[in-house]
Amino acid sequence: MSRNLTQNQINSFDARVKAAYENGGMLRNSVEIADNVVGATHRFNKIGKGLATRRIDQTDVIPMNIIHGNATATLEDWNAAEYTGIFNQQKVNYKEQDKLAGIIANAIGRREDQLILDALDAAATTLVVDTDVGGAGTGLNTAKLRRAARLMTAKGVPRGKGERTMVISAEGLEQLLGDPDATTADKNVIKALYDGEISHWVGFDFIVMEDRDEGGLPKTGAVRTNFAYHKPAVGLAVGINMRTEVNYIPQKTSWLANGIFSAGAVAIDADGIVEIETTEAA
Repeated sequence: MSRNLTQNQINSFDARVKAAYENGGMLRNSVEIADNVVGATHRFNKIGKGLATRRIDQTDVIPMNIIHGNATATLEDWNAAEYTGIFNQQKVNYKEQDKLAGIIANAIGRREDQLILDALDAAATTLVVDTDVGGAGTGLNTAKLRRAARLMTAKGVPRGKGERTMVISAEGLEQLLGDPDATTADKNVIKALYDGEISHWVGFDFIVMEDRDEGGLPKTGAVRTNFAYHKPAVGLAVGINMRTEVNYIPQKTSWLANGIFSAGAVAIDADGIVEIETTEAA
C-alpha cells in the first residue's frame, strides 16, 4: 500500500470510487448479473420451452424433452489507473479525490457497458428491424419501435415495466423527439419535448448512449445499430467487482491510484434481442 497514507484515507478514497461507480454504468441493471464468479469463464444456463400433451388413459406420459443450453461469458481484466500527487498525509485534498474517484469509476463503468454492447452486437440474432422500416433510410421512429416490439412479442418475450430495454444513440433520441407519435400529448403521457428525453415508449425502457471512445453503439457508414433486449437475454459475469488500490511508486515520487475490474458479458438468448438499424449523419 502507499507509503504515507493511513488506511482510513485509502478506505475513504475507495468508498468514493465505489459510490461513483454505482452511478456510472448505464446498462448493469438491464441485464442478468452473476456476481463473485470464480474462474476465467461463467456459464449462464438457458432452459427451453415445454409443450403440454393431452393425457390419454392407460398410456405412458410423454416427456416434454425440454432443451437445456448455456452461454459462456469469458472474463476480462481491466485497469483504470492514474498517477497522482493529491494524496498527502498532512493535508488531503478531498475535492480532488472526488474528481479522481469519479474519473476512475466512470472509466470502469463505461468499459462494463461496452462489454454488454459487444455481447449484444455479437449475438447471432435473426431479429432485425431494417433502416427502411417507417420510410426509406429513416432514423429512429415509432414504426421501428412497433416492429421491434412485435418481433419480441412473437417470440414470447415478457412485457411489462423493466422487462424490455432499448439502447439508442444521442442522434436516435433527436430523431425520435421529432416523431409526432412519440411526442404528441394526446397519444401518450410522457412530456418528451418538455423534458428532452423519452424514458418509456412502446413497452421499452430507454437508455441513451453517448458517443464513446470505447466504441459505443456500432455504426457502419451512416447506419447505426441500436438494441432492444429482454433482461434475461444478456448476462454479465463479474469476477472482481470494481475496487481500488493505491500504491506509492518511488520512481515517480507519486502515488498510483488504480481501479480494478474483471468481468465478461454474453448473449444468453438471441430470441430476446432485436437489432434496430437507423440512418444517421455519416
